[in-house]
Formats: sequence, C-alpha cells, structure tokens
Amino acid sequence: MTTLAPPLVVKVGGSLFDRVVPLLGIFQEVGRPVLIVPGGGKFADLVRRLAVSDTAAHWMAVAGMEQFGWYIASHGVPAVSGLTLPEEVTVLLPYCAMRESDPLPHSWNVTSDTIAAWVADRLSTDLLLLKSVDGIHHHRKLVSRVEDPSLIADEVDPAFIRFAFEHGIRARVINGRHDDRVRRALQDEAVTGTLVDPRF
Repeated sequence: MTTLAPPLVVKVGGSLFDRVVPLLGIFQEVGRPVLIVPGGGKFADLVRRLAVSDTAAHWMAVAGMEQFGWYIASHGVPAVSGLTLPEEVTVLLPYCAMRESDPLPHSWNVTSDTIAAWVADRLSTDLLLLKSVDGIHHHRKLVSRVEDPSLIADEVDPAFIRFAFEHGIRARVINGRHDDRVRRALQDEAVTGTLVDPRF
C-alpha cells in the first residue's frame, strides 16, 4: 500500500532483536519510507563490560549498532551508509557517517537513542523510538508528553531528551512489542507511548 506520509527515522532497539522479522513486515505493510537506525543491543552490552577508554567504547558501541544493522539487512532490507532520505524501508549502517562527522560526545550518556535523534535532525524528519517499554515514565507513571528538557528518564539515554529539545526534534517512544501500536505510530495516529515535541 502506498502512502503520502513523509519519510521517518525509526530506531529499533537492540532489545527487539527477536522482533526484527515481524517489525519489518509491519514497515513493509504500512509502506511509509523508513530509515531504520539499529540499536546496539547485546553487541553494545559486551562493550560496557570491557575496561576501555570512553573513545574506544564509543566507537566499539557504534560498530555494535552496525552489526545489528547487518542482521536487519540480512532479512532483505537494503543497507545504506550515507545519510539520505529513504524512499523505502532501509537500514542505516551508522559507523562511517558517525566517523566522518564525529558529532556527539564519547560517553555512555550518548547511545543509539541520541544517535538516532542526530540522524533525524540531519534529515529533518520525525523520529520513532521502538523499545521494549511503553514509553517514558516519571514517578512510576507513564508520561504522555515530555515538556521538561531537563527530565532524566531511565527509558532513554541521558543525553536524548535535551538533544531533542535543543534541535527541535519531534520524537515518539513506544513499545515495539505491540504490533498495533507500531502500525498506528507509523501512520501518525494516537498511540500509547510518550511524545517528545519541543515544537508544541
């Protein structure tokens, strides 16, 4: 099915490793041009256990994202290494683009969440973060909208919310284990989750 919806950057969290095939099916079904930014997942978790410098850890974790990206690509999705607007469902292999620009601090405060936000900023698109949580919580309650750029949330990396506000990125955080939520979010419909929208 074709759609007039604009291209979208979608971060697929590493915790959704087992959900890659059904998620790709939903992306293809909806038909919206999507650039997938892979999370680091188990590859980045390994790096966290190593005694290496912040800079080494940063690039090793980005390389971990690339490995997950190749896993996604192995299911028939075109892989790209440059930052261009997608015309179909594609997956970004981020290492070369990140090395070329080196745009973000080398710190565990910055993970694939903020890297995906950087990609969305560069391409002037909205961002959808797919995770294994329902959204961002504050005082144990699901927050439907984040209005405070200084909010620290366990569900996203420490740099993400401030980066989104500083760069005017509209982002949604939803649970990628619910097919209906993913499908509706891709169609810009209301869905359980958290909206980060500095432009309201």
